Order: sequence, then C-alpha cells, then structure tokens
Amino acid sequence: MNTKFPERSFPVFSPVAEHSVLVEFGDRIDRDIHAQVLRLNRALAAAPFDGFLEAIPAYASILIRFDPLLCDHAMAVGKARQLLDHDLPAVSKPNLHEVLVCYDDALAPDLAAVAKSIGLSCEAVIKAHLAAQYDVFMYGFAPGYAYLAGVPQRLQLPRKPAAMRDVAAGSVLIAGPQCLVSTLTMPTGWWNIGRSSTRILTDDAHKPFLFDVGDRVRFRRISRAEYEAGK
Repeated sequence: MNTKFPERSFPVFSPVAEHSVLVEFGDRIDRDIHAQVLRLNRALAAAPFDGFLEAIPAYASILIRFDPLLCDHAMAVGKARQLLDHDLPAVSKPNLHEVLVCYDDALAPDLAAVAKSIGLSCEAVIKAHLAAQYDVFMYGFAPGYAYLAGVPQRLQLPRKPAAMRDVAAGSVLIAGPQCLVSTLTMPTGWWNIGRSSTRILTDDAHKPFLFDVGDRVRFRRISRAEYEAGK
C-alpha cells in the first residue's frame, strides 16, 4: 500500500532547541527559493527584534538564533511572519568573484572519470564548467566551505560511492548541482576536477571568507605554471 503524504506548504516554521527557529522556504536547490532566504536574511539584519542574535542562511532555509532570556519561539516566529507579510528588501546585485582553476591532469584526478561517465571529452567538461555561473548558497561542514549552486545539468553526477582520503586544499569539487573549492585537506566523496590557487580563507578577522552568501562566482582557467606561481 502506497501512502501519499500531503505536500508541505511553505514557509514552514520549526523550533530548534530552546534558542532557534528554522524557517524553510522549500525542499530543493533553487535560485528563486534561495532569493526568499536572502530577502528574509536582509530584513532581519535591517530590523532585528529584541533578543535576535544572528540568522544563518542555507539552500532553502534560514536559522534564526535568539537569546532565550529575551525571546521565545513564538516571538521569533511572529517577527519572521511579520517581516514576510510585508515587502521584503530586494536582493541587491551580487558581488562577482573570479576563482582561478588549473585542470592539469595531476591536479584534476577525477576529470577523466567525470568525462567518461557523461560521455564528453575532458576539454568539453572543462569548457562547460567554465561557462557556468555559480551562486554562493551557504557555508557549512568546514571553515570556508562555500557551497556553490550552478553546475550545468550535463556535468551533474551523484557523489562517489566511497570517499577519498587526503584531498588537497584548493581542490575544485563537484557533486550533483553543487560545486565547492575546498579549504582544508580532508576526505570527500565529491569529484575532484581541478585545483585553485585562489584563497577562500582570508586573514581578515571581520571578513574571514572571500565570499558572502548571495555572491556570484565565475571560474577562470590558468596553466600549471600560473597555478604554481600563485599558490
């Protein structure tokens, strides 16, 4: 017997522990859904309520943290609903960042496997990756791990069945519709198609990461010599 569950009506408000509320606008990676996340994030920054601590945007949701001594879930939900009932601030034109990437065989250990899996040449995979425009949807998992949406449909592959160890910092990784430039040497099940010399982690305590959520990224190809000179 197949049980059909009713479709969820968004936005959905859910308490998280005693100090947070999760507001969900959808259940998939989608630019229009993420635009709603960004608008509420901007509205909370412009008009914080008593006890508001921070808002943490993700792909299709935003976590609102508050001081439980000054606020409770009902108050936080009420404030979020109030903001959503009014015209939210428009999302401003995103900042555009250029990220350098070298696709040399030694720095792109999965490039040939990706090309074979989708029936393209390595050069065609590179051109498709470079032609796309990527949006910074969220940070997570590790410091500076900016999850970028926008991998072209024909390049989208599921994660590997098993993770690889000791994947170098700066690796350009793809999985499904997502792309990421790693900042640490660590295991991953994503496909490693290049290496970047662009520093995502900065030395600025006030802005520790190169990107902000909502920014846009384009990749630019460099040679192995340029990579070695710039790393």
